[in-house]
Amino acid sequence: MNLIHAIDPLEKGPLRVRALTGPADLAALLAVRGLCFRGHAGADDRDQYDDDCIHMVIERRDCIIGGFRLRRFSGAEIADSYSAQFYDLTPLHRFSTPMLELGRFCIDPVHQDADAVRLAWGAITQQVDRGGVGLLFGCSSFAGCDPAPYHDAFGVLRTRHLAPRGWAPGMGRGATVRFADLPMVHDRGAGLRALPPLLRTYLAMGGWVSDHAVIDRALGTVHVFTGLEIGQVPPGRARLLRAVAAGGQVFQDRDQTGR
Repeated sequence: MNLIHAIDPLEKGPLRVRALTGPADLAALLAVRGLCFRGHAGADDRDQYDDDCIHMVIERRDCIIGGFRLRRFSGAEIADSYSAQFYDLTPLHRFSTPMLELGRFCIDPVHQDADAVRLAWGAITQQVDRGGVGLLFGCSSFAGCDPAPYHDAFGVLRTRHLAPRGWAPGMGRGATVRFADLPMVHDRGAGLRALPPLLRTYLAMGGWVSDHAVIDRALGTVHVFTGLEIGQVPPGRARLLRAVAAGGQVFQDRDQTGR
């Protein structure tokens, strides 16, 4: 186990978020992951990073409808992260507090529910606060391997949401799309609408992205490295997240939802 602090189950009505506990949970979670990331529930979405992660499941009436995985790093350990396959994270070796990677966040499209996502963010907030985490990071994915439909979205990211100079990831392996090589934003509204919900969540809390996207043909996505410095989360949003993490009222801010 790479996380040193337990995550308490969180519930609201028929929904529950808790840690994965056994083979049956794992099989059900992998079925949802196969559906969301590989196109059908029987697809094998396991990878070499799963064994080093804490896995969380999202349930509705004891049926697992989604989940995510978390892994904690300090300093140069981030070179072993999933994201480091695609990005040069050397600048983040100097980050002074623990970092938490969020991955494989998914909910079965049939069971999409804003409260389920909010409970998931409450569980993430528990680990952030209890573990003294200073940076939450991961890969935010756009569907498909063709970056062309997302040029306006990349333009929005380039204009408003690039990583601070000291933390900006460099290029790693794989085919990349440099934002600086793209034309200026043609339709900002369309660009905003094309942003994946999970990425919008990060950005609404003050997150930032790499200056390029990576085409991941194995997973069938185009993604950007995404970071969120916990100290930069607006105080009002932080209070709402911590209320959920403590088992309190599920917040009503729609910008907090994401996939």
